[in-house]
Amino acid sequence: MHNQRCLPAFARALFAAALCFTFLAAALAARAQGPYKVLDHWKLGDNGGWDYLLVDSAAHRIYITRGDHVDVVDATDGKLLGTITGLHGTHGVALDPDGKIGYISDGGGNAVVVFDRANFSTVATIPAGTNPDAIIYEPATKSVWAFNGRSHNITVIDAASRKVVATIDVPGKPEFAVSDGKGNVYNNIEDKSEVVKIDARAHTITATWPAGCESPSGLAMDIAGNRLFPVCDGNKMSVIDAASGKILATPAIGDGPDAARYSAKYKLAFASCGEGVLSVVDATTYKTVESLPTRRRARTMAYDAATDRAYLVTADFGPPPAATAENPRSRPPMIPGTFEIIVVGR
Repeated sequence: MHNQRCLPAFARALFAAALCFTFLAAALAARAQGPYKVLDHWKLGDNGGWDYLLVDSAAHRIYITRGDHVDVVDATDGKLLGTITGLHGTHGVALDPDGKIGYISDGGGNAVVVFDRANFSTVATIPAGTNPDAIIYEPATKSVWAFNGRSHNITVIDAASRKVVATIDVPGKPEFAVSDGKGNVYNNIEDKSEVVKIDARAHTITATWPAGCESPSGLAMDIAGNRLFPVCDGNKMSVIDAASGKILATPAIGDGPDAARYSAKYKLAFASCGEGVLSVVDATTYKTVESLPTRRRARTMAYDAATDRAYLVTADFGPPPAATAENPRSRPPMIPGTFEIIVVGR
């Protein structure tokens, strides 16, 4: 009789605890899926332009290409960990999954530079096409792909031997690219407003599709859902079925995008836009769910899926110098000491 009398009270306590846990989990989920906001601004002292960023989630690092060098920054506090020097005009970084080696597209040197991630030293320089821009590691073939903006081709490098194993011609200016990890590479052809699908083993183009928007630059991929997300001029992101090339949607984004990323966990596509907006698109409804103000010229971005944080970079600029015959389209100079990393999260 004693146990029978105590059981209902014990059951009620368990029920209350379970209910409390359910409410707590729901609250945490709601908070996790709330709007993004700017969490911090990290100043980085050195000067110079910039291009692509890449996050190494396991090592908590951000790689930022800075013209003649690459900055390596702690992804938790923004402190400069080291610099890869001796470069000529960097664009992108790719990482070998071994955790030891990285690759830089050195556009000014027409080369891919291999570096040691432990001490940031250069260990090899491999000739590529003219002005290698985007660069990715392709896991199915264990190769590095450099997309040469001016020679309109792709340099494929075997990661083990560090030798060029193929040069693939593309129908125009290649911009960003992604791999599905299964042997397919997808590449934006910016000046043709197309996307090409490439067999990574055969080194051949297997399909050419309309991008669904003009001048595609950044490109992200939902690997599980087999969808591509090019970002374009005209305030558009395109959603493409990666099997058929069918355009599924063209959600609105900010103006002047240059990078795109995808969150598999939250099913969100991101576009960093030069007008000073981070556009967030729900990949289940294809609706833009947030247009987060960032800063003007913050158009390149890296996303850390492990922490659900995005990192964007920008700086302040002075007035452009007067145009001359030699330089009819002069660029405004960057104000020293103003370069910063914008940290976005929830």
